[in-house]
Amino acid sequence: MGESTELIGELQVTQACYRKLHRYKYQLMEPYVHDVGILGHEVDTDYLRLQQDGTMEIEQTYAWDGPSGPTRDTPDFMRGSLVHDAMYQLIRMEVLPLSSKDHADRLLQKVCREDGMSRFRSWCVYLGVRWFGHSSARPGTQVPDKIICVP
Repeated sequence: MGESTELIGELQVTQACYRKLHRYKYQLMEPYVHDVGILGHEVDTDYLRLQQDGTMEIEQTYAWDGPSGPTRDTPDFMRGSLVHDAMYQLIRMEVLPLSSKDHADRLLQKVCREDGMSRFRSWCVYLGVRWFGHSSARPGTQVPDKIICVP
């Protein structure tokens, strides 16, 4: 991504580059750390870090789509959806194995319960991602955002 400038009269015009966010509704306003219980992996990306001891660090400005499916985005769902989406992203990037999907789905249910979600609703949430979350966790499907530069 290069920056180009040109002089127009006395005004220097600089190219503006941005990326269009596709599926995201939320952005983290401060870093978040969670023990996800996935041991033996070390991952360091721009927004996510997973340590060998299972500690996941999610950086400030990380964007995620929140709860998916026929559901409401409620406070008892947000933290779970954050951790779940981060884990699915690592699976899509092929830095975690696809076998981590069920662990991520169970962790979503657990975090939602910790945050006050009813047993019934958290069970429905778990079944929803278990049955319908495969396309969102499919390895090799992490598509980088397209960088657009204007003018």
